[in-house]
Amino acid sequence: MRRFLPLIMLLLFIGCNATSQTTEDLQSALSSKLESLEGDFAIAFKNLSDTTQQVFINEREMFHAASTMKTPVMIELFKQAEAGKFMLSDSIMVKNEFYSIVDSSRYSMDISEDSEGQLYDIIGQKRTIRDLINDMIIMSSNLATNILIQKVGARNVTQTMRSYGADSIKVLRGVEDIKAYERGLSNRTTALDESITYERLGRANAVSTEASQTMIEILKKQHFNEMIPAKLPEDVEVAHKTGWITGVHQDAGIVMLPDGRKHVLVMLSKNAPNRDNVIATFAEISNLVYKFVTNE
Repeated sequence: MRRFLPLIMLLLFIGCNATSQTTEDLQSALSSKLESLEGDFAIAFKNLSDTTQQVFINEREMFHAASTMKTPVMIELFKQAEAGKFMLSDSIMVKNEFYSIVDSSRYSMDISEDSEGQLYDIIGQKRTIRDLINDMIIMSSNLATNILIQKVGARNVTQTMRSYGADSIKVLRGVEDIKAYERGLSNRTTALDESITYERLGRANAVSTEASQTMIEILKKQHFNEMIPAKLPEDVEVAHKTGWITGVHQDAGIVMLPDGRKHVLVMLSKNAPNRDNVIATFAEISNLVYKFVTNE
């Protein structure tokens, strides 16, 4: 009987590998999910623990960044803080007065269009940069975002992304600059550039190791969890940033498994009228990627 054991083990090995997915299988499965949706979509998946595993779909197509641009803004804040331009513990006056990039005319934020409203209660008072970063990322505060972009400069944010090798992402302005929007001057991104940004964070070389880890901890507290984390096991952590405007639904981040493995997942959409369908499909795609990585 013993002489048959190696043969049995070989057959079991072959059987297990026969059911293993390839990246081509995964790409086909993800494309199939997207085909059922109305709209335009892009996906970027990178396994940071196995660089042979990656899938890109429309990764260079340009999309409205929506609130995903808030992660690059956060990175620029940490970069300038480490350069000694200010401290994250410094305070800034909370103001609701900003200037259009078109003609420098003044405009204000509308609380009804913001996902976070408590910051409006302290207009005229001071809040630390660190607290404003939390407001911007965790609750996706537009008011905090505009205050912070005013602090570091949108052009500097874009330049830092260029230094990462993200050659298409554009952070031009704050939120609700209607004059700029009407002229087509909006913040843009691609799935590829988002994946580059989050890979830098995941490999702890966005600014510094300590800063990268701190930013990941902030992203892990994300309040809006309907997409990447929605169908993942509870012991899986996700450091991510969502974004949405009419017809646009985005989620990008790092998925961290209990055993230490990490992967980056970016899902972008535009011209997609059915928000619920996109959210549900993106959650399913995240689950498919998780099962591919874990070979379930």
